[in-house]
Amino acid sequence: MKIEIWSDVMCPFCYIGKKNFEQALESLPFKDEIKVEWKSFQLDPTLEPSETKTTAEYFREKKGFPEEQAKQMTNQVVQMGKASGIDFNFEKALITNTFTAHKLLHLAKKHNKSSEMEEELFKAHFLEGKNVGDIDTLISLAVSLGINVEEARESLQSETFDYEINQDILEARNNGISGVPFFILNGKYGVSGAQPAEVFKNALIQTYEETVVAFKDVQNDLSCDSDGCSI
Repeated sequence: MKIEIWSDVMCPFCYIGKKNFEQALESLPFKDEIKVEWKSFQLDPTLEPSETKTTAEYFREKKGFPEEQAKQMTNQVVQMGKASGIDFNFEKALITNTFTAHKLLHLAKKHNKSSEMEEELFKAHFLEGKNVGDIDTLISLAVSLGINVEEARESLQSETFDYEINQDILEARNNGISGVPFFILNGKYGVSGAQPAEVFKNALIQTYEETVVAFKDVQNDLSCDSDGCSI
């Protein structure tokens, strides 16, 4: 069963959704039959790759929110994060263009380490206050997961994964996805937002029973075709 997840590095609800989804996944007896594919999405592609903003600056300059309102909003997310095992540090987080970070995610996907890289990027951005638009920072994350430093540098400084990233974004648009996180379960159901683990669990079970189990039952049916009958 395939789960596609559209996400952006600077989206706190994507981090919460990841934690809740993984908690749900771990509780399922068929977890080893599930393949997770992370997809790229940019919440704000207008940001300059060379600039960084604090969370307060971003909310004030880009969204027009007063500092007190922005603080209330982030405090609410901090409490949600704690419930999912995340200690958000919005005072340290640096908002920047995430396109280069998505290149790293696609490189990690090539090495079957996309979920691990998602985690490292979220930690770097939300917990450690690292600039996830900075190439040297991203290379260090790649190396920490065993990816060759020169391969990482070449991938981040070239257009190697630009097509894949833009295709993910186009696919999201074609599927009517305007916000993240967004989960598509085996091409059948969509789940939007940082849902509780129990919601993910129920959705995964329903999808598994309706698509995977049903398909297995069809395969096991006694039937005849032009070559004869299976007995």
